Amino acid sequence: MANNLISVIDDDESVRRTTTRLIESFGFRAAAFESAENFLGSGHLNDTSCLIVDVQMPGMNGLQLQSQLAGAGCSIPIIFITAHDDKESRRRAMQAGAIAFLGKPFSDEQLLQGIRSALHEFGDEPGAAGNFISIIDDDESIRRTTTRLIESFGFRTAAFESAEMFLTSGQLHDTSCLIVDVRMPGMNGLQLQSQLAAADCRIPIIFITAYEDKESHRLAMQAGAVAFLAKPFTDEQLLQWIRSARGQEKGGLKTT
Repeated sequence: MANNLISVIDDDESVRRTTTRLIESFGFRAAAFESAENFLGSGHLNDTSCLIVDVQMPGMNGLQLQSQLAGAGCSIPIIFITAHDDKESRRRAMQAGAIAFLGKPFSDEQLLQGIRSALHEFGDEPGAAGNFISIIDDDESIRRTTTRLIESFGFRTAAFESAEMFLTSGQLHDTSCLIVDVRMPGMNGLQLQSQLAAADCRIPIIFITAYEDKESHRLAMQAGAVAFLAKPFTDEQLLQWIRSARGQEKGGLKTT
């Protein structure tokens, strides 16, 4: 962990100071910069494993920095932080590959989760051949909107109206993450999770549900689910958990 340098870019000195201390308390190295220009000229670009960047700054803003790095072929994972959250900036940042888009003030847990997702993402391209996301939900509108959302992130995807259709589809061994409704006719999500585990198939699972109950949540997470999301969930929540799932599938962090 000591080799992971997290660079913080924010024009607010108090935010730089408190965020740097928080990152160091997690066991990472940190460096802080008051502008994107200072960061780019610092010599730390190639050492940085994750960037924490304010959206609105004098000079080059966070989205412009993201665009410039992408144009240079630099794939450092970025976590955006902002006191002025707006949907258009969030959409642009996430579509361009941001790990997270956090409103100030954010919790310690939110930042740590974002950093861990970023470190699993480092060096990976979202559209790589192995990144196939399968969606199982009996609600056609959910399948359609979730498929479009995941494809907008750069992943390949397939949607199924039942667990039985997924199991017979031939996509089982191609799937690197499953997004599964809890309650469905026939085999439900928890039963599918149990069947896959019994077959020693360790595909990471993100559960989604409109009828969350504590017992289902407990059973799913105890059996190794990556997340248990209540509908409606945000674009950012889903993308963050997909990236955590991909890290778990490669033998990385197991999120509980």
